[in-house]
Amino acid sequence: MTENRLLIEELSAKSGDADFLRLIAENVLQLIMEADVDGLIGAGRHERSGERATWRNGHRDRTLDTRLGTLNLKIPKLRAGSYFPAFLEPRKMVEKALVAVIQEAWIGGVSTRRVDELVQAMGMTGISKSSVSKLCKDIDERVHAFLKRPLTGEWPYLWLDATYLKVRQGGRIISVAAIIAMAVNTEGRREIVGLHIGPSEAEVFWSDFLKDLLRRGLTGVKLVISDAHEGLKAAITRVLGATWQRCRVHFMRNALAYVPKGQHTMVAAAIRQAFIQPDQDGAIQTWRHVADQLRARWPKLGACMDDAETDVLAYTGFPTQHRSRRKSSLCTSHQRPPDDDPWPPPNLHHLDGRDPPAR
Repeated sequence: MTENRLLIEELSAKSGDADFLRLIAENVLQLIMEADVDGLIGAGRHERSGERATWRNGHRDRTLDTRLGTLNLKIPKLRAGSYFPAFLEPRKMVEKALVAVIQEAWIGGVSTRRVDELVQAMGMTGISKSSVSKLCKDIDERVHAFLKRPLTGEWPYLWLDATYLKVRQGGRIISVAAIIAMAVNTEGRREIVGLHIGPSEAEVFWSDFLKDLLRRGLTGVKLVISDAHEGLKAAITRVLGATWQRCRVHFMRNALAYVPKGQHTMVAAAIRQAFIQPDQDGAIQTWRHVADQLRARWPKLGACMDDAETDVLAYTGFPTQHRSRRKSSLCTSHQRPPDDDPWPPPNLHHLDGRDPPAR
């Protein structure tokens, strides 16, 4: 796996799954410390060895603040001498390496090279290859169990998005699609419910992904928010049969392509007036009024708004009290969404924090 821009700390902070990622990070560091102490002592836990230098003597608690949250660690204690992991002092390199390991596990299985880089960043050199392999296996199993966990209850709102990542396969670098699903259940809890890697965003790929979500228990989906990718739209209709909401972020970029760059701010502000209306009728009337005003100068923009009206304003047919949670955005981009964003949010934006391509 090559370096990619899927910011796992952004996902954890905004998806509701921060506890799961924090527990993985704790487990990774704990296993590495235990393996390091085995090398320092000269024997594993409960192992009889003539080379043993001392014995374990319990643990002491220590916290480590990271982008994934505060990690609660147990530092091994020794009967003779002392042990203090070097990574608790210079933390920046360790944190970056730790996030890379967990991030890679989410995408397609963690490699021993990544774990070796983490061990080196922690200032530890005495960890055996078998310990590294054991850690890789543990991380992969935890992540796989999370991504394949049963889904219970109803999930009325579902966000789908994708980005392209560079990965190494068979000794060469190729581009693959990383697709993600986030959902909100009837209790208002939001979670990552699916993540998958594939060769493209073709309809069959999305259909298989959505069918797997249904097999795991995803039910009650009423509104799906995504971009206007034809394969994705067809899969949503065929598999879920839910209302489709076009991503406002993607639509706005499509619309602004019809006007000079110097007019982007004015046109965007005019279109957004429809999004702040209190009800569906007001949103539709404002949308059509703005479209007619802009049509005189930019006929193609007016036609674009006519075609997109139903899809972009689909969310207005859902309960107003849900839309009032406009600041609870699930966006995974670095930029905070504007305060007038409705809830459900317009889309996940792009996973890598960059502007998505126009569709």
